[in-house]
Amino acid sequence: MASESPARHNDDRLLTWSLGSARSLIGLQLVSRLVTFVLNQGLIRLVSPQAYGTAAVQFELLMSTILFLSREGVRNSLLRIWPQQTNMDQPASAVSVAQCANLAALPFFLGLPTTFVTVVLYAFSASETTANQPHFHLALLIYATAAVGALLSEPMHNRAMGEVRTDARVKAEGLGIIVKTITTYLILLYDDNRRHLGELALIAFALGQLAYSATVFWTYKPQFPESSLWPISLPEQHQTPKKNSWSRLVANFFDPDALHLSMTMTSQSIVKHFLTEGDKFLVSYWSPLEHQGGYAIAVNYGSLVARVVFQPIEEMCRVYFSKALSGPMSQKNSATARTSGNSAALSQASGSLASLLSIQIAFSMLVVTFGSSYLPIVLQLLLPAQYFSTSAPKVLSAWIWYIPVLALNGGLEAFYSSVATPQDLRAQSRWMLAFSVIYVLSATALYNIGFSDTSLVYANIANLTARIWYTATFVVIYFGKRMKSHQLILVNVVPGWKFSGMVALSFLAISRNNARQHVAEEVERLGRRALFSTLVLGHVAFGAGLGLVCVGLWWITEGKRLVAREQIKAE
Repeated sequence: MASESPARHNDDRLLTWSLGSARSLIGLQLVSRLVTFVLNQGLIRLVSPQAYGTAAVQFELLMSTILFLSREGVRNSLLRIWPQQTNMDQPASAVSVAQCANLAALPFFLGLPTTFVTVVLYAFSASETTANQPHFHLALLIYATAAVGALLSEPMHNRAMGEVRTDARVKAEGLGIIVKTITTYLILLYDDNRRHLGELALIAFALGQLAYSATVFWTYKPQFPESSLWPISLPEQHQTPKKNSWSRLVANFFDPDALHLSMTMTSQSIVKHFLTEGDKFLVSYWSPLEHQGGYAIAVNYGSLVARVVFQPIEEMCRVYFSKALSGPMSQKNSATARTSGNSAALSQASGSLASLLSIQIAFSMLVVTFGSSYLPIVLQLLLPAQYFSTSAPKVLSAWIWYIPVLALNGGLEAFYSSVATPQDLRAQSRWMLAFSVIYVLSATALYNIGFSDTSLVYANIANLTARIWYTATFVVIYFGKRMKSHQLILVNVVPGWKFSGMVALSFLAISRNNARQHVAEEVERLGRRALFSTLVLGHVAFGAGLGLVCVGLWWITEGKRLVAREQIKAE
């Protein structure tokens, strides 16, 4: 047992780091999103749905395509191989850090041709209505510059993630989001007071994105002054012997196994990106600009929970599982090497994943129950009048059902990307092609029978459900082989009958109260004035009381036990 104590100590410290990082990232998202939410409420009232649709759907899709294809595979692979702080005194770790730093610079060089090709393709494929907007091509050029600028920060971002320097990332990204929103808002406010109203709308969004990239870079730079954008040649004695000249050149700068894993993940990201951003691809093709604006604002509000809570948890899951369960690259990530992994780390990781999924399922049940019941009231507060004639209300209603599958898929795919071998990733890529077919067929069929833009949300639900099935099966097999136990998915993540029963009773009670007092008709009749109606406020208070009862019951029956279990592991 004594021989296992250092490894167990490292696992516990890693879990503590991960939990602390998740809290910090959630705090970052919460504070920055509250600030930007307030500013966005004014921002969307200063811009037309057409301009908002171009910026929030088409330009954001352009930006995410460049960044995702350039950096996602490298980011995920570096999480596995970056040496932990406890090993930094070892000479081999210094070489590993140099190899990782070289690999971290790769996204910038991948991003240059990716940016050029993506921008040219978009410029020639944009519709005439889109391209004829004021300063469209200038805004496009600024977005391309912002994308390249964002990739300049990659070496520093990857070092922050590898060294679990969450404070550095929180500072850089939090400040960047706030500066971006303020920049956009001030330019739109200036434009609103000019004679040619709306002329600077696209420029405002583009300069906001450029301000974000610049802020992140200059916030990171003083914290990581040693980070270099240009790869540095490794000492000759640490280079991997290779026969041909290309392999020798690669070995001068990189660990070949790590580079191979990065390229495998990068190639997979092409299909994954289509599945992630497929709704934007299709809505930009199907819908007129004003409906694209409505769809964008609905997704912006609908994904608020995902960005504030799910995204930080998913990212820290990648950090934790990558470092806790992935074998060293010298083992070539073989299944045999991983099978012989530390049993304590496996037990801790399986329990943490089960706790995460259990909390996400319980949270999702609350979102569906109370979100679907009270969304019409919330819409009166969120949406400007001009957006009620777009697809925004219907898309937001569909998003209520999308949030649960988004939560489950995020946690499971974070685990999968952390432990999967290159062979596993290639197998998943083949399955993702099938998932792409499911998505396109579902979206097309639903759109043709009249679901309009909501067809994209329901198609995403079908797509993510298939991906959840795939990754959940992988998780069961992974832990089943190593721990001789299949109970992780089958037992530990399912909410208890007391909580489930209370949620069901709450839904019935809210629905009955709504029907008996005709709350929906009152909201439709009064519009925004319904927020001051005694009848509506009473209905909201009734639901809030039931919500507190559900949360309290969950905490007593399940939550307290789950939190205590994770705290014991982390101590």
